[in-house]
Amino acid sequence: MGGSARARWVAVGLGIVGLLCAVLGVVMILVMPSLIKQQVLKNVRIDPSSLSFGMWKEIPVPFYLSVYFFEVVNPNEVLKGEKPIVRERGPYVYREFRHKANITFNDNDTVSFVEHRSLHFQPDRSHGSESDYIVLPNILVLGGAVMMEDKSAGLKLMMTLGLATMGQRAFMNRTVGEILWGYEDPFVNFINKYFPDMFPIKGKFGLFVEMNNSDSGLFTVFTGVQNFSKIHLVDRWNGLSKINYWHSEQCNMINGTSGQMWAPFMTPQYSLEFFSPEACRSMKLTYHDSGVFEGIPIYRFTAPKTLFANGSVYPPNEGFCPCLESGIQNVSTCRFGAPLFLSHPHFYNADPVLSEAVLGLNPDPKEHSLFLDIHPVTGIPMNCSVKLQLSLYIKSVKGIGQTGKIEPVVLPLLWFEQSGAMGGEPLNTFYTQLVLMPQVLHYVQYVLLGLGGLLLLVPILYQLRSQGPKDTMSPPNLIAWSDQPSSPYTPLLEDSLSGQSASAIA
Repeated sequence: MGGSARARWVAVGLGIVGLLCAVLGVVMILVMPSLIKQQVLKNVRIDPSSLSFGMWKEIPVPFYLSVYFFEVVNPNEVLKGEKPIVRERGPYVYREFRHKANITFNDNDTVSFVEHRSLHFQPDRSHGSESDYIVLPNILVLGGAVMMEDKSAGLKLMMTLGLATMGQRAFMNRTVGEILWGYEDPFVNFINKYFPDMFPIKGKFGLFVEMNNSDSGLFTVFTGVQNFSKIHLVDRWNGLSKINYWHSEQCNMINGTSGQMWAPFMTPQYSLEFFSPEACRSMKLTYHDSGVFEGIPIYRFTAPKTLFANGSVYPPNEGFCPCLESGIQNVSTCRFGAPLFLSHPHFYNADPVLSEAVLGLNPDPKEHSLFLDIHPVTGIPMNCSVKLQLSLYIKSVKGIGQTGKIEPVVLPLLWFEQSGAMGGEPLNTFYTQLVLMPQVLHYVQYVLLGLGGLLLLVPILYQLRSQGPKDTMSPPNLIAWSDQPSSPYTPLLEDSLSGQSASAIA
């Protein structure tokens, strides 16, 4: 085989390879988005065969609960009617472990489960120990006084005498461990002994006593296996399709997910909605901006100013009232009637009147706002920081001597942050399978298309080169003329030419 033929076959071979690459690239461009979508749907649904099932069942992300207390610096002056002064103490940090149990797949495309959690103190991350003493309002005394405000004078007198007999005062000095995880209180024991159905608290009294070695109730959520449109949405909580704490249908609705995963393929128009048993309500976060976390693209969602707004500022929240100033939510209906309020830390995003009524508060959006960073393609959280504050409404109640001359004020008790960020092996697996591989395939399809186009040019260029322009100075016509056969007119033509030549010479 000659060199020319070999070159031609090489050019044809490269052209065929180029055609195959181009076709494969086009097919990938047309088909790959659908394949990636199918893989994502397969791996984020709640199914034992999905990639995220293990992550859903036992959260591999290290979660931490950080608690900050507002210690009352001037309790005696507050009893005299002066403005409270508080000093922030903490953080007191706990590692939070969560795992789901009693997982039951139902026939209607839902799964039921309870999520157990336990908290373990982390001295190396804390600023102080659980044995630190802190001065706080006595919730049983001051909260109980507000609850008794409309009762008869006789009951108020009995309460005053009973509290005095048991040494109960308006402010208490107890350890961090007692405040959070409970302490034996003689007043609680007295009520439970002689009025067993009057008080909902049995045993120890503590602000977070129900958060440790416990669960948040029975959740039933949609798996997304049969109906993707409802993936991760809560169907029921403790058997209820709606709660009954509030005064409107909208406020009692159980909306969104259980707060751990959301539907994939988010857009900036998406709202992050979830039901929180601790807050006794559904909450909605809104898109803030996009960014990158450890190489993974994320959408950041934050709380809108309307989250804890009162009914006069944001009418849909009217069902959460009775309300005080905007920016705090009355949670007394789901906290045994105690005048407790939920808000952002330091009354961030609330009516300035609230923070101005207590000295020592400094609302700061950087320090006190909450956020969730979600991978928009999968709906899986990458990084989160949820910050909330618990406050107690206190005032002087006529007929209950322990309340002194306290001016009405919403006094912060503590604020806490629940935070967690994906890292280590779970992050590497997530990045490789759900971020890196789709990106590689995305670029490969265009590389194949471009390479195929270049290789297709090889046989075309070879063909053009092999059929290049001919040399116009070559004598093919003369050769062809001399080879023509003779005709009867040839001698005459030759004589004529000879005569013309002779004349020219002469």
